[in-house]
Amino acid sequence: MLTIFNRKKIYTSFSMEKQADIRNLLDHNGIKCCVKVVNRRSASSFGNGTRSRTGSFGESSSYTYEYIIYVHKKDFELASKCIYYN
Repeated sequence: MLTIFNRKKIYTSFSMEKQADIRNLLDHNGIKCCVKVVNRRSASSFGNGTRSRTGSFGESSSYTYEYIIYVHKKDFELASKCIYYN
C-alpha cells in the first residue's frame, strides 16, 4: 500500500494519454503506482483558484488537469529505468 510516507513522485504530466501510458508501463513491469489528479483551475483551501480571478478566456484546456504519479520508494529506481529508458 502506498502512503505519503513510503511513496516517491516519479512522473508529472498534463496529458491524460501520457499518464495512462506510464501507468500501463509500470503495471506491465509489476510496479504498483498511484495517481494524484490536480485540477489547476479549481478553488482550494489555500485560495480561490485562477478561474475566479482571470476567467478561462484564451487558456488552453490541456493544462487544466495535472497528473502526478507516485511509486513506492523501493521501486523508484526500477520505475525510473522503465519510464525513461523505454
